[in-house]
Amino acid sequence: MSADHRPAPRSERPLVWLPVPLEQLGELPEGLEYAYWEGGPYPTDPARCAFYCVPYMKDPELVLRPLARMTGLRAVQTLTAGIDHMRPGLALMPPGVRLCNARGVHDTSTAELALTLTLAVLRGVPGFVRAQDAGRWEPAFHPALADKRVLIVGYGAIGRAIEDRLQPFECERVVRVARSARATERGPVHPVDELPALLPEADVVILCMPLTEATHGLVNAEFLARMKDGALLVNVARGAVVHTGALLAELESGRLRAALDVTDPEPLPAGHPLWHAPGVLVTPHVGGPSSAFWPRARRLLRAQLERFAAGEPLRHVVATTR
Repeated sequence: MSADHRPAPRSERPLVWLPVPLEQLGELPEGLEYAYWEGGPYPTDPARCAFYCVPYMKDPELVLRPLARMTGLRAVQTLTAGIDHMRPGLALMPPGVRLCNARGVHDTSTAELALTLTLAVLRGVPGFVRAQDAGRWEPAFHPALADKRVLIVGYGAIGRAIEDRLQPFECERVVRVARSARATERGPVHPVDELPALLPEADVVILCMPLTEATHGLVNAEFLARMKDGALLVNVARGAVVHTGALLAELESGRLRAALDVTDPEPLPAGHPLWHAPGVLVTPHVGGPSSAFWPRARRLLRAQLERFAAGEPLRHVVATTR
């Protein structure tokens, strides 16, 4: 073998930190060196790491900890769609680092949960579960999703996946809202500044937007007041999108109902009034983690690493450090 075609020594290959045991990822691209880390002692000197895949569902302080020492870093890949937990780390990274999110990985799981929460609250499932626990047979009449008007706030990949799953349920109308207006094959996407006019017509409002400065606290007292009596708010976005105190006031009055996969604060502490507010269903931020997650995450990682090894542009770049 000529010198030009010999594999590069391991020490000269770009180093990749992965939060998944390597044997679980299948065949990985050649030309890179790999190390497994999801917490605990560092597997190598962090300064050597060129591509850092952030451990999934770990404490933000843990996943940000090595960044200040990753002086050779070129790319960071999250396994989440939202990157709000990574924003404090941008200042710790060297210039030119590309931060990529996991667009597409969570669409299926999160959309399934959004539909599950919507149906569960509309059809009174929490009450049936409590009656079963008490051994009581309590038939009741509950609203259907059919013939309802649904407003999706945050019409990106997850919003589209939610609409996909709403299609068979005979909703009267699905209205789409995003940061700016655009046209789609299914109909118009309204800009967020039209929300005041759209909210009073919606029976179900599903939140699936990212958490940004613009969306933090977007669902405040004014937003909730514009929702129609008896409407359902479903949050599979981030807890801080909703003003918790304003929501509690509406729940305790009995005017609105809610299904929350995310809360502010999170985790929701024991004794918090949201646990026992009337008309609310709370799940512990489980929109992403399902059996659908890891197959899609592995495919994303392998595709990104192929691009990284080949020197090609990475996909889903949401920020580049300066």
